[in-house]
Amino acid sequence: MAEERPWQVREAMATVRSPWLTLIGERLEDPQGQIHDYWRVEKADSVIILPLHRGEILLPPRQYRPGVGAYTWDFPGGRLPAGWEPEAIAPVILQRELGVQGEADLATLTPLNPEGWLINSAFSNQRLYGFIAHLNADAVIAAATSGGRYPFTPSGIAQLSQQLTCLQCRAVLLEYCLAQAPDLLW
Repeated sequence: MAEERPWQVREAMATVRSPWLTLIGERLEDPQGQIHDYWRVEKADSVIILPLHRGEILLPPRQYRPGVGAYTWDFPGGRLPAGWEPEAIAPVILQRELGVQGEADLATLTPLNPEGWLINSAFSNQRLYGFIAHLNADAVIAAATSGGRYPFTPSGIAQLSQQLTCLQCRAVLLEYCLAQAPDLLW
């Protein structure tokens, strides 16, 4: 197979920067010499954690999401700050969203995808890092930080799948199920 030539940037049309993202407009030339105007977004990577406690999947309380104008159920997660490794921010996110107290509550933290998955490679450079957090059986999750519990069973996963509208959260759940218990899905 012949090596594919990457598209070439011929002109930077616009760059808009904000603390949340950078929007870039470019004029690109494809390998056939055709010119395309293309817009893309650069964003910080995401970290999503699927927490398991006593055979149940935990969710924090619903959060308001301005992008869809609604409250949604999501796994604990957030953006990866510059200079942080995904493994380092995951316990911080668990503490913020579920009140998990470090090693006292967290038995194991396992990455699903150490390289990260591209969220939308045609539009963004953003990656998603997924983790599975097994909490100690004696960890106490306060009612104020507990939004929902779903048993890690076929019916529990089916119920949770009806609640999760976030594709990133659904991807983490699906990948964990495929890796650990594919019979739960099929």
